[in-house]
Amino acid sequence: MQKVVFYIFYPFIWLLSKVAFPVLYVISDFLYFVIFYLVGYRKKLVLSNLKRAFPNKPEKEILKIRRKFYHHFVDIFMEMIKTFTISEKQMMKHYKFKNLDLLENLAKKGKSVIFIGSHYANWEWFISVNLHLDYSFYASYTRISNKVFERKLKKSRERFGINMVLTKDTIPTIAKNYKENKIGFYGLLSDQSSEPYKTYYWSDFLGVRVPIHTGAEMLAKKYNCTFVIMEIDKVKRGYYEVAFELVTEHPRDFADYKLTAIFLEKLERQIRKKPEYYFWTHNRFKHEGKEEVKQPVKVLFEKK
Repeated sequence: MQKVVFYIFYPFIWLLSKVAFPVLYVISDFLYFVIFYLVGYRKKLVLSNLKRAFPNKPEKEILKIRRKFYHHFVDIFMEMIKTFTISEKQMMKHYKFKNLDLLENLAKKGKSVIFIGSHYANWEWFISVNLHLDYSFYASYTRISNKVFERKLKKSRERFGINMVLTKDTIPTIAKNYKENKIGFYGLLSDQSSEPYKTYYWSDFLGVRVPIHTGAEMLAKKYNCTFVIMEIDKVKRGYYEVAFELVTEHPRDFADYKLTAIFLEKLERQIRKKPEYYFWTHNRFKHEGKEEVKQPVKVLFEKK
């Protein structure tokens, strides 16, 4: 059945991915109208998230941000489809990396790197980083239910040279490279809501007390990886820039959760500056008000 679904839908996806960018965004505008005005996909949730994050903004401004977000949200969906057939030349034109020399210098020092990022702007096209640098980049991803689609999607993402690793295989991959003294650059998105029973750390994010993912910090400390924040900015429609910020080459020198707090503070500033480019359809504040379950710090940050 999964193969049947794949062979029915994939030809349409492939044809859609072949259209020129101007046409792609005309289609995106039409889909925005359908999704926002006719279907109303998660409109109440998005509105609730925005009101929680920006309680002092007037209703009119909140509604304006929501409309802008849905335009961007549909654009991202269309750009993900475009990934199937986008050329290297097109990708390098639409997705630029600003300070790659930072990564080159770290590689020369023999440093492995944990990149921590968020669901902001277009995180999907980070897969093009190997068009610029010839190092072993790994990106963690979550499995989708249709295995046939998953294989095709993984192949599409990896055609620029990046290694896609299932979330469950991320730690074993880093551990193996660490044991074999292999340099690895690992990209993790760490801004979504963590389950309370798995959480070691709660903090205020956009003014709301929520459980926080700390996996990136844990991995950086356990495997002594350089900790780098990747900030993705939307320059204009269809064009993005990625900047890297070195936080530390010595993560074990930082107090527990300090690296995570630095990332969250920087992300919050970015969101407040241009809120329409954040991923508001996720129920980011669903655990607000729940009991904070404390876990032993030594379990999280064990170095051996």
